[in-house]
Amino acid sequence: MDSRIMDVLGDRVLELGPKPEAGGPYRNFKLTRDADGVAWLLFDREGASANTLSADVIEELDTVLAALESERPTGIVIRSAKKSGFIAGADVNEFRGATDPGPVETAIGRAHAVIDRLEDLKIPTVAVIHGFCLGGGLEVALACQSRIAIDGARFGFPEVMLGLHPGLGGTARFTRLVNPMQAMTLMLTGKTIDARKAKSLGLVDAVAQERHVRNAVKDAVFGRLKRARPGLVNTILNTGPVRGFLASRMRAEAEKAAPHEHYPAPYALIDLWEKHGGDRAAMLAAEKTSFANLMVTPTAQNLIRVFFLREQMKKLAGPGNKIGHVHVIGAGAMGGDIAAWCANQNMHVTLADMKPEPVAGAMKRAADLFGKIMRKRTDIRDALDRLVPDLDGEGVRNADLIIEAVPEKLELKQKVYARLEPKMKAGAILATNTSSIPLQDLRSTLTSPERLVGLHFFNPVSRLQLVEVVSHDRADPQMLKEALAFVGAIDRLPLPVKSSPGFLVNRALTPYMLEAMVMLDEKIDKLAIDAAAEKFGMPMGPIELADQVGLDICLAVGDMLRSKFGDMLPPTPAWLREKVAAGDLGRKSGKGFYVWNNGKADKASGSPSTAQPTPEMIDRLILPISNVCVACLREGIVDNADVVDGAMIFGTGYAPFRGGPLNYARTRGPENMVSALRALAEKFGGRFTPDAGWDSFK
Repeated sequence: MDSRIMDVLGDRVLELGPKPEAGGPYRNFKLTRDADGVAWLLFDREGASANTLSADVIEELDTVLAALESERPTGIVIRSAKKSGFIAGADVNEFRGATDPGPVETAIGRAHAVIDRLEDLKIPTVAVIHGFCLGGGLEVALACQSRIAIDGARFGFPEVMLGLHPGLGGTARFTRLVNPMQAMTLMLTGKTIDARKAKSLGLVDAVAQERHVRNAVKDAVFGRLKRARPGLVNTILNTGPVRGFLASRMRAEAEKAAPHEHYPAPYALIDLWEKHGGDRAAMLAAEKTSFANLMVTPTAQNLIRVFFLREQMKKLAGPGNKIGHVHVIGAGAMGGDIAAWCANQNMHVTLADMKPEPVAGAMKRAADLFGKIMRKRTDIRDALDRLVPDLDGEGVRNADLIIEAVPEKLELKQKVYARLEPKMKAGAILATNTSSIPLQDLRSTLTSPERLVGLHFFNPVSRLQLVEVVSHDRADPQMLKEALAFVGAIDRLPLPVKSSPGFLVNRALTPYMLEAMVMLDEKIDKLAIDAAAEKFGMPMGPIELADQVGLDICLAVGDMLRSKFGDMLPPTPAWLREKVAAGDLGRKSGKGFYVWNNGKADKASGSPSTAQPTPEMIDRLILPISNVCVACLREGIVDNADVVDGAMIFGTGYAPFRGGPLNYARTRGPENMVSALRALAEKFGGRFTPDAGWDSFK
């Protein structure tokens, strides 16, 4: 038993070689030597919890490599001293705002020289990798002669998510080492793989436990470790004619996921490999130029901005989550999925409903979700154990947070509150997932209205990261703070909003969907309407989105917002009410505007669309979104333009490469936005009138 405990403890502690002396010569590295003469180079970026590669870190690495060249140790182990992992990639901050590819290429050239120097060392080099090894970090590992992964390590090239491709030699080294079809797929999708998969691809030579690292390192340094060698298949796939054939297939695949005009990076990567895949030196040189050209594209600059918006919104959550037990009332599509997500994020969850069927359905969906996102059977079982069906609603008594997710009817919600409020423990928070009812109306029957907050999740909960955290003038500031921390604790991004009809996201998205209904009334083909939005870069068109959300919900939210904002919103056509009354609700009923099969809209059947999307159609759908966002800023419903952009991207999938509706307005120019809205108002009606907030919008 003792030895097993020792083993477990041994795997918790990183094996970092001999203990370094305090105050070594380097800021971001520690260098020691063991009894076998092997140098241990520990990467420990100063003042950071994770290692990232910035220009000054790479410069210091160059100094370290120069010292190692003259000291000639028997071997070199490169390892991170951070618990979080090896290296989480390059420091993207350095390239924000770049407009000229020249200086970018020069900077990348300097970094390339250092990575080349590492690769050219005449000493055996071993990268020992735990945790995350991404982007530039993986490129450092690829320049070492052997790679040992610790069980649980994850590898990937996420650059494509920032509108880039690898830029520190990864495109050339990865496609030579690993079957180029697999290597290109990983770089084109940005997906991560685990240590076992990395071993089977030949990306790492061995997978070890922490307690075996010293022996594995010795084997690698002294030539006893069998290294993964690229086989004949790699050589064949990297030949000119084969690359040409495979590249055209890759382009066709990429076009489905990321249209060329909006996302240049995948195509630049495919071009790079097709032209230079057989010639390593030429590919390394061309990579620098290609990377620098991509860095200054609006797509890359906007996607880098989105990366920082996510970080900024994470900080809004704040530390110190106090919520451990969540009680969810209403096991429908939203309630059930919120409960499953909370259980997935280590919360204890009780799920109540009036009837057993919705709870059973929610449990099945939860099991499906856990099966998709968890690798270990035991993790799935533990998550399901944390999600407890609770038909009697007894969970209310012990819950730190109660989330009400019953249908959008004021009287029904108030009845639920009247039943549960007396049972809630002191200090517990009552949250509503309402998407449209102002909290001022909901709180009127509560004896302690200060404990009510809004936590508005978006569908599908497991994919959309945003949660609107809604305050009202009688909310307890401490409870709001706890609600924000809870959102962060379940790995979601909070948007603080003041209570007002539709809050931010639904108020901005409703005109997008209702305008599409008006266009249908004008006999514009539904496929052309959806194509117009997708051409702009929306993940799905407004007609398909309405089907996805549910036509009954669209109608209810539309009616509620029209009752508050009147003719600022497009009118709801009578036939939409008839559709809902007839039970054609969209995806959930199998038929709405489209027929739905297996969760997908059938766009192929029926007469092929001849109508083409026009710039005017795009403006009619897209400009009102920016107009509402400006209005919400002016009214103080949200207080930060950057966060508005983040919310629309993370809550609706608004074209990320455009950087959000307000960033789009800045790019296009506020004067242009106002004149385009005025022109639409003259032609189609007052709902397009530019908001007064444009006058002060920067």
